[in-house]
Amino acid sequence: MKRTFLSASASLLLLAGSLVAAAAPSSADPGKGLALGHAVHVCAAAPAGQASCDALKATDRSGRPVAASQPPSTALTPANLQDAYKLTGLLSGGRTVAIVDAYGYPNLERDLAVFRTQFKLGDCTTASGCLKIVNQTGGSSLPRFNVGWAQEQALDVDAVSSACPDCKIVVVQAKSASFSDLGTAVQTAAKVPGVVAISNSYGGGDASDATYGKYYNFPGIAVTASAGDNGYKGASYPASSSYVTAVGGTSLSTASNSRGWSETVWSGTGSGCSTYNAALPAASGAGTGCTKRAMNDVAAASDPNTGGLAVYYPTNGSNSTWGQFGGTSEASPIIASVYALSGNTGSAASGVYANSIPYGNSGALFDVTGGSNGSCPTSVWCTAGAGWDGPTGLGTPNGVSGF
Repeated sequence: MKRTFLSASASLLLLAGSLVAAAAPSSADPGKGLALGHAVHVCAAAPAGQASCDALKATDRSGRPVAASQPPSTALTPANLQDAYKLTGLLSGGRTVAIVDAYGYPNLERDLAVFRTQFKLGDCTTASGCLKIVNQTGGSSLPRFNVGWAQEQALDVDAVSSACPDCKIVVVQAKSASFSDLGTAVQTAAKVPGVVAISNSYGGGDASDATYGKYYNFPGIAVTASAGDNGYKGASYPASSSYVTAVGGTSLSTASNSRGWSETVWSGTGSGCSTYNAALPAASGAGTGCTKRAMNDVAAASDPNTGGLAVYYPTNGSNSTWGQFGGTSEASPIIASVYALSGNTGSAASGVYANSIPYGNSGALFDVTGGSNGSCPTSVWCTAGAGWDGPTGLGTPNGVSGF
């Protein structure tokens, strides 16, 4: 089944979001009970052969994207995220997470510094070697600016910084959103010394590994991909690739339980069965109900309103502000960071893919058992329950022992 990115109403919201993206920050005090409304896609729908980013930006009740001089009081902070997934105090030892996105973002380093300073995460700069930004072939001539994809990149680097503050970050910017250019960027990321995980927060309709799999086939590196943001629509590539870890989304909120947090399915997360790609051997006992590749493997916070991350993001080529972002674009870099923290990303020598690892450690994850992302022919593909389900896979991180 082909994935449809935006409904007609969502397209109108996207247009509205693009018109206000460059506006001045809201005068509302984000520390005094900001009332959230809907969320808008930051990237336009993609034609065949191209991908759309999976970031969503929260809006206020009037439909204006959240834009403020301080992090919104409703947003997750890095400390929240680390506490929810039991990552507090864990270190990667300086392992590197790569982010692959399309187009340029000239102020990425500046904006990342604002985010990390705000939350006392320590410096991560190009001068120190913590941050590296290259084009799809590894060069220094970066592609043209695109505000939607730049906002996606802001979410991605802030999510990695939140989940794994000591991780190094490589951002590889493709010259376009075509799968061939994005795939070339993934290949470049895989060659960077020290890279143990590559996050891909974008997708298109289901596609075949016979056509695009060469771009994502890296045993020994945890390649993660967002499941999409339009609910149950069937499979989305590259999340439907047999070579990647498919990442679904949850709604994450505080709770008065022993964990301190509760999670349900985020209604927007993608899920489904590929019509092209082989089922994961590791998932044979998971009860997916799919004859081929099943989405998803694991999940993390994605709901832009309940579990959206505080992000410092660009509104145009020169100005930036604070907002609240979600979508499965939030979840993919979180999971990539957890793999980096675990140090367990499969084996190139033995051909072990990182996506197989959670299936052997499912008891070490937080099992999400409530919520749905739509109607589907087989309930497990769109409704959460004990064990594996389509929207959240095997569950969400509980420390790193599930990875």
